[in-house]
Formats: sequence, C-alpha cells, structure tokens
Amino acid sequence: MSSPFIVRKAAVLGAGVMGAQIAAHLVNANIETLLFELPADSGNPDANAQKAIERLKKQDPAPLSVIDRANCIEPANYEQHLEKLGDCDLVIEAIAERLDLKAVLYEKITPYLNDQVILASNTSGLSINQLAAAVPESLRSRFCGVHFFNPPRYMYLVELIPGEHSDQGMLDTLESFLVTSLGKGVVRAKDTPNFLANRVGVFSMLATMQHARQFGLSFDLVDKLTGALIGRPKSATFRTADLVGLDVLVHVVQTMQDGLTEDPWHGHYVIPDWLQMLADRGALGQKSGKGVYQKEGKDIYVLNPATDTYELAQSEVDSEIEALLKQEDPAARFAALHDHPHPQAQFLWAVHRDLFHYCAVHLASIADNARDLDLAIRWGFGWERGPFEIWQAAGWNTVTDWIEADIAAGRAMVQVPLPEWVQAVGQGAARGVHAQTGSYAPVIHNLQSRSQLPVYRRQPFPDRLAGEEAVYGETVFETDALRMWHTGDQVAIVSFKTRKHTIDNLVLQGMQRAITEAEHHFRALVIWQTEPPFSLGANLKKATERPKTEAPLVPIAPPAPPSFFEKLFKRARKATEAAVLQAARSLDMADVLMAGKLAEVEGMIAHFQQVSQHLRYSMIPTVAAVDGLALGGGCEFVMHCDRAVVTLESYIGLVEAGVGLLPAGGGCKEFALRAARNAIDNDPFLYLKHYFQTVAMAQLSKSAEQAKVLHYLKPADVVVMNRLELLHVAKTQALALAEAGYRPPLRPRQIVAAGATGIATLKSSMVNLLEGGFISEHDYLVGSQIAHVMCGGDIVAGSRVDEEWLLKLERTAFIELLATEKTQARIAHTLKTGKPLRN
Repeated sequence: MSSPFIVRKAAVLGAGVMGAQIAAHLVNANIETLLFELPADSGNPDANAQKAIERLKKQDPAPLSVIDRANCIEPANYEQHLEKLGDCDLVIEAIAERLDLKAVLYEKITPYLNDQVILASNTSGLSINQLAAAVPESLRSRFCGVHFFNPPRYMYLVELIPGEHSDQGMLDTLESFLVTSLGKGVVRAKDTPNFLANRVGVFSMLATMQHARQFGLSFDLVDKLTGALIGRPKSATFRTADLVGLDVLVHVVQTMQDGLTEDPWHGHYVIPDWLQMLADRGALGQKSGKGVYQKEGKDIYVLNPATDTYELAQSEVDSEIEALLKQEDPAARFAALHDHPHPQAQFLWAVHRDLFHYCAVHLASIADNARDLDLAIRWGFGWERGPFEIWQAAGWNTVTDWIEADIAAGRAMVQVPLPEWVQAVGQGAARGVHAQTGSYAPVIHNLQSRSQLPVYRRQPFPDRLAGEEAVYGETVFETDALRMWHTGDQVAIVSFKTRKHTIDNLVLQGMQRAITEAEHHFRALVIWQTEPPFSLGANLKKATERPKTEAPLVPIAPPAPPSFFEKLFKRARKATEAAVLQAARSLDMADVLMAGKLAEVEGMIAHFQQVSQHLRYSMIPTVAAVDGLALGGGCEFVMHCDRAVVTLESYIGLVEAGVGLLPAGGGCKEFALRAARNAIDNDPFLYLKHYFQTVAMAQLSKSAEQAKVLHYLKPADVVVMNRLELLHVAKTQALALAEAGYRPPLRPRQIVAAGATGIATLKSSMVNLLEGGFISEHDYLVGSQIAHVMCGGDIVAGSRVDEEWLLKLERTAFIELLATEKTQARIAHTLKTGKPLRN
C-alpha cells in the first residue's frame, strides 16, 4: 500500500464494552464512526447500538473526551446499514470471542467493503490466521489483529498482530495511524494465544496466585505486596482481576489452556477453584459489585478461599520486608529478597523468578525483541518497569545464577533450563538485554534498534528502557529551578526542575531570563516538562525566599518513568478533589502567615503576573506544551502563551477557589479580557458569567477537549493524541508562528468592564445558592471577590480599564482572602486530610 492511509470514516462492529469504547476513542480523535450492533427485537432497529452510545455518557472513567462527542457516533445495525461500510477506510470487529461468530460476520460484511479498506479484529487472543481464513483471499492482505486494552481511551498499548498474509505496507501505515491519530503505543505481537501482554501478564497473575497459596498469604496481603511497593499499579493482582472482570480472566486462562498444550507451563494454566466458583455465581468483580473483594459501607472485605467467606481486609506487610522493598538500589533489594527467610520475601522472590524464567524461555515465540515485551507490560498492565528491565536492574548475571540454582533444585514452577542467550547477553557490555543501541532480538541473536518508521521521528524522547539514557539537547543555562536548552532548531525549551514542577521565585526568575534569552538568540520558546505534570501551580511557601542573582549550573537528573496509567485513572476519577489538594500543598504557608510576611507573598504574586505578561507580550512566540495536570499558576502560564499544545489526557484548571482563594497570576484578568473581546454591544457579561462559574466552582477539565469547553484553552490551541509527540508538535507550532512573521498582540488599553452591575448580578445568583444551603458564607465571600475582580471592580458598567488595573485587583483580593481565618483553615484541613473543607 504505497498511498498514505487516510481514515475519513471508520466502523466498529459490536457495541459491547470494548466496541463502544473503541468507537468513543475514534470520535475523540475526530474520526466519523459507525457503531454496529444486532437490530433490536422491536421498536427502533438501532436501539441496541443507541443504548451502548448512551451508556458511554455515564461511564467512569469517561470514554469520551467530552460528552457531546457521543452524538458523533452513528448507530447502525447489520440488517439495514451494511452498505454504509463501503464508505469506511477502517473496520474494527469487536464482537464476542468466538471464532464461529466472527467467521459468520466476516462472510456477511465482506461484499460491502471497498477494495482499500483495512479490516481488523480486536480479539484478545484468538488466532489471527484462523480468523483470516474466514475472509476472502483478496482481503487477507488487508486483515490483521488490532488489540486495544480496556479502557481504550486511557490504556496506551495497542497490539498489532499480523497474519500470514498481512501486507507489510498496510501494517506500517496502520501503525502510523494508531500512533499519531489515536495516540497509542504500538507493539507488534506474534500470532500466539493471548498474544504478548496478556500472555505474560496473565501468567504473572497465575504464578502470583499459586505462590500465594504455597506461602499461605491472604489475597489482600498479596495485593499490598505486589502493588506500588514493587512498581506496579495499586490494584496489584486480585484487585486487578476484579477490575478486569473475573469472567474475562477465566476466558483468557481457558484460551491459554486450550491453545498452549505444548507449553512447558501448560500444567499451570489452571483456573483456581475459587475463581471458577466466583465466576459461576456471577460474582465477577467491580461490574457486579462483588468478586475477590466486597465493599460494605466504608469497609472492604476480601474472600478467604479456605472458608468461602469474606473477611475484613486488614492484612499488613511485615515492616522489615516493607523497609527492604523501599531500598533504592534494585540489586541490593533483590539480594535481600532472595536471602531473607520471611515468607513474604520468599513469595516475592518466587513470583519474580518464575516471571523472569517464563519470559526468557518464551521470548522468541511471542515477541520480536525484549523491548517489545517490556513495553507491552508497562503500557498494557501499568508496571513501572518490564520483566527484563527489572531483571537487568537487579543484576543480570547474579539473578540468572539464582534462577538456574532454583531450577536445578526443583523450586521453580518448571524444570526447563534457561535458553543459552541468557548467559550470552550477560557477558555483553550491557550486562542484559537493553542497551543504548537496542534490545536483544532472538531471531538475529543481537541487539535490535527501535523501529525506523517515519512516524517515530515525531517522538524525540520515547519511553526509555533500562540501559537507555535520555540526552535533553544542549544547555543554554541551568539553575536549581529550571533548565533552558535546545536541539539545534532555533527553538528554545524550558523545563522546570522543582517538585511537581511548581512555580516559585526561582522559577519565575528563571522564566524571565529564559524569555529574554529566547528573544535575543532563538525564534521561539516552548515550555515542556520531561515528565508530567505540566505544573501544579505556584509554590507560595517559598515566596519569602530571596532568589539568587546567578544560580550555579547543576546537572539535571533523568527522571524515572512515571506509573503513567495509574495516574490517569486517579485523575479521571477524582480529578477535582485531587486538584484542590495539590493547590493546598502548593499554598502551604503556615510559616509565612505566622511570620506576618503577607507583603512578601504579594511581591511574589506581582512577580508571577510580570512573568505571565512577559509570556504574552514577548517578541518571540511562546508555546506551552502540556501533558497531565496544569493547575492554578500552571494553568495561568498556559493561558498567557501564544499557543498551547496539549495532550488529550491533560487536566487543566484554576482551582484556587477550592481552598478559599482566587487566581492571581493573571487568570482572572485573562477571563475578563476575553469576555471584553467577545462583548456584544459593549456588554461583556454574557461571556463573563460563564467564565465566572468556571473560576468560582474551581472547575477542572477532564480532558484537553473539555478545557476548550471551559475556555482555559483557546480555539486555536492544538490537541495532541500521543504524549510522546507533544514536543515535536509544540516546536512545529512555534516555528510556524515565527515563520508567519510573528508579532506580539497589541496591549489592550480599553477593556470594557461589567462593573458594579455585573458584580451585583453575580452576587444575586450566589445569594440563591447561599440561602438554599448549597454554598457557605465563605464560599460566598470567595465568589464575591472573584466577581469583583473579573467585573473590574466597583465601577460603572461599561467603563474602560487596562490590564494593570485588573492585575492590581487580583493581588489585592488574593491577599485579603489569604488573611482570613477560614481560608487558612481550608488550606490546613486539605493538607491534613486530603479532602476539601467547606466552612
């Protein structure tokens, strides 16, 4: 397929859990999408598909970037609408995991497909070659497996599984589409049962369950041992099973049992009795309200398989083992696990040993190289490190010796020797499978470099593995707080070094210097962080610290890869609450308040406003490249840049009202200015009332698209689907602005204000909420201050003000609120409990 693959319209066949969510993510990417389902028995024939679309609006985490995208999915049925498939460039089949049903469906649809369409199955483990046999020979070159992970919007991994006849050009163009248009991390898997991630991940779960029984450990204790303490999601093992669905887990294990009869571990592909029992009872986990775990009120109960009863989940990790697991040196940590006699330590060693053993023996049959296996587990199961990375970091040769000793002693699950390549790579310079030049590939018995597809040139800093180092360009200058650097293309980049990329006086000083440097020596400036979040806002606790006039240059440490998927789930579910907590943390100023240094806080706020204005009126274009949270002052930086380039999974908001404050880094001013620009008949109130609601309710967007709805982002701001392409797109946008002969916007001298009339109207709307008990007296005070600033103060409606007037109002209102006991109580309570206080 030599021509570019353009997807104007797609179809998803099957409106179940996965099919509907895949359709949702396609419309998230602005792709017209048909969602097919069986016709309803009565009434509207499209009712089954329509019900699936309606369910998307209620799901949590939300499959849709904004709820209105549901209206862009067109419901269809197999009896009336098959001819519509002729207009589709991509058709994804996602019906039940039965070979016979899929074969019948393929026979039914193929007469309606055009001769360029790509047909892909979302099967999680059925043979692609067997499925391909059910499609006409002329279509087999355009048929393959595309396995999304649940939930498709949030899970980064997509497995691309070629069949025997799949065209290589088709696979390359489809991979490029999945990477850029849908924002996925693509791993090519081999056509073996359960493919790659599920094959390894589910084996790891089975091994963990078997060793839990062997060492007599309760399910909740196992989850505490196999979660965050070892770099895996908090859901760990049994809670993950509940989240996935116990029926799904049973099906996946059964697929392995049926399809891997020659596997040395075949005897261990067994569905535990307790798991089968729960599935038979319909206790399927989270979707049925009961599984391995059961919640009663605020208490969590866990199944005891020995008694078939639920007991209060209260097991604790041994303090000595917990301390051991928190050692920073992985080699020391694994040596301690291996040697420690405690059952919890021996359990963890056994779990890792058998996982390493399994991956080594099967690598050649399930993956092209060790990198693909590790990334599949990281992206599909949310581990911080893949199995081979963990092994290599723990000391490849030492761990290899331990595994071989356990195999010889009969302690391993199977007594199959490690393949010869394991010893060979241990003698190489990398002392393992990963190096800067590539990862071990069994077929070539050598290191294999990363994919050379053109789409990956858009990822200057891909997710790196053990043995790889990220070199972030050439330094312009570096301080304790930030680094300015470039990659030789006339675009300067600024990256913060503070914790959670909060903004303190040192960051502000560095930003002023960076903007000035960029104006003199570069064509554009991009703010981009080496890892999320973008910024949790101002750190006013350091407002009284004097910035250094010339900070020494210090090396920037490469960041550890974040547990990306777990963070996404948490943000999507409790985003606003978490945002308020983070705002409180950045505003932890007990020492400042006790010392009576509010004047110095006001000085920092003025400094912050100066930097925001410098971003807005710089002589070179400024671009904010946002991934993850951008709260408070971080959001204000974004609002003041000429352009924002934002990943879909970015959560943006002015959340200060949640802790009894208001945005004072230019956020209120900016909304007042935008309302004035959109004013109808010189009345900005029509727009201002919506902006006021956004700020007063501390609304946080749950996607980049929703940030546009809330007007944190401008219509011209760009949403990027793939987080690894963010910097590339941001720099492209910056250079495009420069190429167009960039000039900063003219400073507005006549900003029409809503004035006293606007303030009174906004206050009256809050009075109704106050009298109804929906807000507190202090909420009313905070809202009144926000109204006062955004309306330009107590002046005649229609009066003209300038930006400095609005910024002064911001500073004054912020300090007045900060001085109140109730705002201080909100900050203290949120820091102590992690929950917002409504006082």
